[in-house]
Amino acid sequence: MSKDGFVKSSGNVFEDMGLEDADELIIRAQLGRAVRSILEEKGGKQRELAALLGIDQAEISKLMNGKYHLFSEGRLVGFLNRLDRKVTVHIEPRDQEKRTLAPV
Repeated sequence: MSKDGFVKSSGNVFEDMGLEDADELIIRAQLGRAVRSILEEKGGKQRELAALLGIDQAEISKLMNGKYHLFSEGRLVGFLNRLDRKVTVHIEPRDQEKRTLAPV
């Protein structure tokens, strides 16, 4: 903790909260937020948006209310595909200075 009483974030609020599945939760939050943002841009009734994604209205409601943890990463990526978005994954060591690749 710094002298002003603040703690520097790790960049993942779920990790900062000490949650075991923090990496999965942050990915779901990022994907879910992207889906929600696109759906908000499109506008329309939840029933119409549900049809667009091939899900029921109750699930759209969960998405629009930020309950991304209820959806798998794969399912959220599928929604983005249905919304005509390209999803890419970038992988690198967490701490570039301290990590080296282990021999295979």
